[in-house]
Amino acid sequence: MTDDRPLRIIHCFRSPIGGIFRHVRDLAEFHAKAGHDVGIVCDSLTGGSFEDSLFDEIRPYLSLGLVRVPISRAVSPRDIGAFWKSYREIKSLQPDVLHGHGAKGGAIARLIGSALRVNRYCVARLYSPHGGSLHYDRKTTTGFSILAAERMLERLGDALVFVCDFERDAYLTRVGKPRIRAERIYNGIHDRDFETVYSREDAVDFLYIGMLRDLKGPDVFVDAFARTERLVGRPLSALMIGDGPDKEKYQKMMLRWGLGRRIGLLPAMKAHDAFALTRNVVVPSRAEAMPYIVLEALAARKPVIASRVGGIPEVLGPNSIALAEPGDADALARVMVNAVSDPGWFAKVMPESTAFKQTFSASVMSTSLLRLYRDILATQSGGNRHAS
Repeated sequence: MTDDRPLRIIHCFRSPIGGIFRHVRDLAEFHAKAGHDVGIVCDSLTGGSFEDSLFDEIRPYLSLGLVRVPISRAVSPRDIGAFWKSYREIKSLQPDVLHGHGAKGGAIARLIGSALRVNRYCVARLYSPHGGSLHYDRKTTTGFSILAAERMLERLGDALVFVCDFERDAYLTRVGKPRIRAERIYNGIHDRDFETVYSREDAVDFLYIGMLRDLKGPDVFVDAFARTERLVGRPLSALMIGDGPDKEKYQKMMLRWGLGRRIGLLPAMKAHDAFALTRNVVVPSRAEAMPYIVLEALAARKPVIASRVGGIPEVLGPNSIALAEPGDADALARVMVNAVSDPGWFAKVMPESTAFKQTFSASVMSTSLLRLYRDILATQSGGNRHAS
């Protein structure tokens, strides 16, 4: 007989910033509305007022609450304290599902879930890398250590969940063939995001929105913007929206190149609000898994110019003329020139809307994950459904 009782689901991740946070917020909302109890365990050291406002929006869906503990980005002795506090909190919440996101979240979910299993509690342990450790090179000492840790932790989980085919292939190449269940479930966005956002009259030509750190390529964006101006032979306009550790470096870069008046800089805001400020969205990342900003922009009917990294070609199409090689400012500039020069650019680069929505919908994503959760729990026997 199928067990259709409500599930108690806890999502574990480190930083409440960016795509992982967006992913978890959507899952929390959809699963809570489906009658399940949801909670979050994440870092207390990152995020600011903007992230606090996002937490406030999802609190009504977190019947199991929000637990924030200090979780450092790098491996450190302080992790022991974070894991112990997380264990006590999670055990008290009696979860059916522990879903870890990112390397640290995956470690928390699998280690704590395994400790609960030792005590004969039925709990599903899942891990979604979201890029993270899969960006490391196995040939480096750091990369080898991190990827070896991924391999060791694999056996402590019940399933791996990849957000795109690229991520699944990267795991196979860098970590090895999965020895547990592995599923590809695309990131998806809410139905409310599939609404055209029209550009204001004073909209800029190009927008970068996201974390201000080198991995995401803001420096490539600034460089490519300068080259684009030279190629088209007239002044253009751009915006950079976000916060991050390298913000001051990019500010100095813009001033040094005399672009301070043509590239504006604003703090983090919701992507939907930012889209009205531009005509084109640029994603110049050096590495990605499946960035939400690409999905959000296309759903809002904004053309996307992006690096050929991660799962982006799976969204735009492998042969899309909107793609440029990562880290290549000259290649990115050539695409940006086409965007402001070709009247038919929009029609050439936008994916077919119906197929796009059917593939990258949050309802499809959340339903697929619920099915996976229940499949895993159905294979477990001889334990308590809830910890006590």
